[in-house]
Amino acid sequence: MTRVGKSDCSRGRGLAADGSERESSGRDTDARSHRILHRELHKNPDVLFAGYKNPHPTDHRIVLKVHTNSNTTPVQALRDAVNNLRAEVSDVAQQFSDEINAIRRD
Repeated sequence: MTRVGKSDCSRGRGLAADGSERESSGRDTDARSHRILHRELHKNPDVLFAGYKNPHPTDHRIVLKVHTNSNTTPVQALRDAVNNLRAEVSDVAQQFSDEINAIRRD
């Protein structure tokens, strides 16, 4: 999964006056990370819409758009999704490590 750092992202732009919609873009050549993030965003009941697109096949930029209800902001929904994914990856890594250690003991 390719990390999109602050230097690679545009600041994003709010599209709704109430701040419930946000669009930002980042450089990435691997759409899998965006599909995973997209799926995680849709688990949040406060997210009304989450989508991403690649403007052009030769443009290695992904545009992410998140629209939320008034209970949260798109930025907070994105932070929550990333934190949930980090916790899930950490849990899988711990389970893997536990299994390797169990095999070594046997």
